[in-house]
Amino acid sequence: IEYALNAVATGATSLGVKAKNGVVIATEKKLPTCLIDETSVEKIVMLTENIAIVYSGIGPDFRVLYKKGRKAAQAYYRVYRELIPIQQLVRELASVMQEFTQ
Repeated sequence: IEYALNAVATGATSLGVKAKNGVVIATEKKLPTCLIDETSVEKIVMLTENIAIVYSGIGPDFRVLYKKGRKAAQAYYRVYRELIPIQQLVRELASVMQEFTQ
């Protein structure tokens, strides 16, 4: 539990603001050292043309989530030829997080 609390404490701030015609997603990009190339770190990633995700925690955890999210969105598109509903994608990613929690 201490490891998880420390990871949360070191995370950067991320937020989303809903507007009438869309959503604005913003995050703070704090790098732990100046030796890391800032352009190599992505904190906001598009899963589909209308769905993006942002992270504030640990990078490798985020990579697992967005790769699984992209695969789920593509699998849905291959079957139904339309974009995945957001609720279904959220359920898919939440189940991945639940697996790691257990």
